[in-house]
Amino acid sequence: MTDLHLQGHWLTPDRGRDLLVVGPSLGTGVVALWERCAQVLDQSGGVDVLGWELPGHGEAAPLDEAFTIEDLAAAVIRLVDTARPGASFLHAGVSVAGMVGLALATDQASAHEQASAPEQASAGATLAPPRVRGSAIVCSGAKIGSTQAWSERADLVRRAGTPVMVEGSAQRWFAPGFLERSPRVGTALLSNLQHADKDSYARVCGAIGAADLRADLAAIRIPVAVLGGRHDSVCTPEQQDALTAAIPGATLAIIEDAAHLAPAEAPEEVGQLLAGWVETIRSSDTPARPVAQDTVGARAHSGHEVTAGERHTAGMTVRREVLSDEHVDRAQSTQSAFTQDFQDLITRYAWGEIWTRPGLDRRTRSAITLTALIALGHWAEFEMHVRAARRNGLRDQEIAEVLLQSAIYCGVPAANHAFSLAQRVLEEEAP
Repeated sequence: MTDLHLQGHWLTPDRGRDLLVVGPSLGTGVVALWERCAQVLDQSGGVDVLGWELPGHGEAAPLDEAFTIEDLAAAVIRLVDTARPGASFLHAGVSVAGMVGLALATDQASAHEQASAPEQASAGATLAPPRVRGSAIVCSGAKIGSTQAWSERADLVRRAGTPVMVEGSAQRWFAPGFLERSPRVGTALLSNLQHADKDSYARVCGAIGAADLRADLAAIRIPVAVLGGRHDSVCTPEQQDALTAAIPGATLAIIEDAAHLAPAEAPEEVGQLLAGWVETIRSSDTPARPVAQDTVGARAHSGHEVTAGERHTAGMTVRREVLSDEHVDRAQSTQSAFTQDFQDLITRYAWGEIWTRPGLDRRTRSAITLTALIALGHWAEFEMHVRAARRNGLRDQEIAEVLLQSAIYCGVPAANHAFSLAQRVLEEEAP
C-alpha cells in the first residue's frame, strides 16, 4: 500500500461540529464540485465539511506511483487525523470518491469483525466507536465500467492529455440543459478536467478499473445513503437501485435534475438529503455493535452452506442481544424435554435464519415486528418487542411513529391498545 497523502480543503468553517468529509469525481476539483452543496450543509446539516482532492487534480500535487481505491481510503483517514486527530467522521463521495466511501465502509466492517472475534468477546472486550460513522455514495458503484475500458482511457489521456476528455465529459457529467442554466459551475468543472495532470488522471483510471467491491457489500454495518442522478449514464438509476439492495439498511434517493455530478447540479436538494441523513445518524443512540453474529446470515444469503449448529449459535447470540440475557435465561430455565425442540426451532429459524439476514438492520426489523404483532393481537410478545426495539436503537418517538402507522393499516382499536401497553413498558424501562 502506497503512503498516499491527500490535499484537503475546508469548504465550511471548522467549528468543531460533526465532521463530513467529501470527495470528488475523476477529473473534477472538490471545491468546484462541492462548494455550493457545502453551504447548504453548513446551514441545514450543522456539519463542518472537509474536502479532499485526487492527486494531480485541483491544487493537489501529482503522484508518480500507482495507487488503489483502498490506498485512497487510507489516505482519507490520514487527512482526518491531520485535521482532527482520532476523530470520527461521515464521508460523502462522488463516483471514484463514492468507491472510496464504500472501501471505508467495508474496512469499518472488517475492523468490527476482528474486534468481535470469539476470543475477544469472551474476554468482555468492548468495540471502539467507529471512525467512519456513515458513508454517502453519490453517483457511484462498487464496480464502475470494465477494466479494459479504463485502461484504454488511461492510455488515451497519457498520449493526448486531459483536454481530449472535455467534450465527452460535458455530455456525461450534466443533465440536459444544465450547462445553459449554470454556465459558471459547468465551466469551472470542465476547467478542472482540462488542467488535471494527465498521468495522475490515468492513475485514477487504473484504480477505478482494478476495483471491485461487490463481494464486501453485505458485510457493511454503518449507515449508507445512495444518491443517484436520473440522467446518469455512467452509474445509472438501475445500478443505484441494485447497489442499495446489496447493502444492509442502505437508503436510496434519485435526483431528478442531475446526471453524474449531482452535488454541483442540484446542490440544494443533495445538501438537504445529506443533512437529513446526518440527522438520522446523529439522533440514533445505537452503540457500535459486533457484526460476527450476522456473518452466518450473510454467508447463507450468499449461497454458502451453514450448519445447524452454526445457525443455532448465531441465533442465540442475536436472541440475547435483542431480548436481553435475563429474558433468554428465563426462557431457558423453563425449558423441558417437551418444549426443547420448539426452543431450538425458534433459536435456529427466527433468530438464526431471519434476524441474522443482512438485508435489513435491527431497527427496521423491530419496527416490522411491532407492526405484525399489533395486527395479530399478540400482546405478550408485543411488550417483549417494545423492550427489544429500545435495545435495537429505536427512540420512544420512533416507536410512537410505528404505532401511529399501525393505526391506519391495522386499525385504531389495536393501535390504541398498543399505545397503552407501550407507554407502560417505556415508563418501566425509562433510565
